Amino acid sequence: MSGEELCWMSAVELSRAIAAGEVSPVDLVEAVIRRIEECNRKINAVVTLLEEEARREARRAEEEAKRGVKRPMLGVPITIKDNILTRGVRTTYGSKMFENFVPKEDAILVERLKKAGAVIIGKTNLPEFGLIPITDNPLFGVTRNPWDIERTPGGSSGGAAAAVASGICPVAIGNDGGGSIRVPSALCGVYGFKPSFGRVPSYHDPPVFLDMVSNGPITRTVADAALVMDIIAGPDERDRSSLPAVGFSYLEKLEEGVEGRKFAYSPDLGYATVDPEVEEITRRAALSFEKAGAEVEEVKVSIPNMEGELVTLVIAEVVTMVGDKLEEWKKVAYPLYLSFLPLADTLTFKDYVGVRVKREELWDAVRKIFENYDFLLTPTTAVPAFKLDEGMGPTEIAGKPVGPLGWMPFTYPFNFTGQPAASVPCGFTRNKLPVGLQIVGRRHDDLGVLQASRSFERIKPWQDKKPTL
Repeated sequence: MSGEELCWMSAVELSRAIAAGEVSPVDLVEAVIRRIEECNRKINAVVTLLEEEARREARRAEEEAKRGVKRPMLGVPITIKDNILTRGVRTTYGSKMFENFVPKEDAILVERLKKAGAVIIGKTNLPEFGLIPITDNPLFGVTRNPWDIERTPGGSSGGAAAAVASGICPVAIGNDGGGSIRVPSALCGVYGFKPSFGRVPSYHDPPVFLDMVSNGPITRTVADAALVMDIIAGPDERDRSSLPAVGFSYLEKLEEGVEGRKFAYSPDLGYATVDPEVEEITRRAALSFEKAGAEVEEVKVSIPNMEGELVTLVIAEVVTMVGDKLEEWKKVAYPLYLSFLPLADTLTFKDYVGVRVKREELWDAVRKIFENYDFLLTPTTAVPAFKLDEGMGPTEIAGKPVGPLGWMPFTYPFNFTGQPAASVPCGFTRNKLPVGLQIVGRRHDDLGVLQASRSFERIKPWQDKKPTL
């Protein structure tokens, strides 16, 4: 089997082939390293490459496979976003303030992935502290979209999504506080799953996007995401928000389907402006669930627009996190941040508490949708990937002016509510740019979102779509 073929295999396929002795973990890691050397100079997705560490773990995996040791991801290469702790490997948060920070312990999910036999091949790029939905920082520079290297991959898990889309790895671990898994997955044409808040425990995360951020997988197949969830989900006493174990395997239940389930499709959530081509592609994709035996209805909904509240939280929390080093940080911060940091001086405790009040209003509105439907479908983003020189994104869509986050209005509401949500690749624009469909589930129904994603994958498979780079 060629190195090219190995790089495009799924994690499920690789784990089974390694267990059967059909694929060598050592050969696989060498193929991945060559792939990184080939692709990364074009897209800048991997910022810390762990060549020797990965080779060592691959040799260990190969010895275990020969002895018949069974581990669910034995020898499978993965990447970890560079704001997730990795023991003995620098974790920079994309910031010069943490350029030489080397954690003494792993994040909980990293512990679990290592125990499952996964081989960490490197750390992926993000915007500084993961604050914005593009991927650029003062330490490593910009990450580019594999479908068009003049365009953004989105963010903040932009390096993760670009790595998976370009064949660098079958699984990348990211996190999502306002859309940071789903947005880049949509723009890069891969699958991104944001678990319910608390489903994947976290520990020692930076105090930003408090009570909103979820760690989760970016993959090329839904089965790979289910495999990863079987490994990283489940309670841990270090995280008091972690949810109880579900008592079943996501992967084993993945094929049960969505026959008889009810889907609502909203093209705008009542406030968004959407590119007409994106809207049409996602509408057709939503209706395709009828082929799986589900009911689909386009609905008019009206939920509070939380854009201002998200900005308030991010500014207040990041300034608090930096603390008395704020002036020092300003000297080395990502230049775009300097324009909004002064807003911190205008915020009061009433503004911060006001976010919690409006969050309850949002939940009341969203809860009523799910009284009648099992799932809510929306576009993942309002536009396809935009040019890098557009900075934070377009200032107008379909001829109408929009705010700084106006191009990604669909994801962050469900960080505020904590619901599980995914982005599935659902088509391409005339310019051959990927479009994502967002699937939102009931509170704590992670399995349902994975099953719906798998049903869509069967109807409209996307794995054969690969960027040329």
